[in-house]
Amino acid sequence: MHGCPHSAALPDPEPEALAETCPECVVLRQHPVQLRKCLVCGHIACCDSSPSRHATAHFHATGHPVMRSFEPGESWRWCYEDRSLV
Repeated sequence: MHGCPHSAALPDPEPEALAETCPECVVLRQHPVQLRKCLVCGHIACCDSSPSRHATAHFHATGHPVMRSFEPGESWRWCYEDRSLV
């Protein structure tokens, strides 16, 4: 893992989670496979293994580049812009 210019620009402290699960999946009555948290705004969304890939859709809609796992015991981060763990 390495840093990226996008992670350096993230808010500190990290934003609070805006939900406990993916709100888009709730509306669609889908089950999110894994949850991700946007580190720019706190939006919670499902991962790319979920049917609708809402975390990636959030990145494309907002340009917010870095997210982290929102699963218990996990803290890894992903930069969509750099396509790498950070």
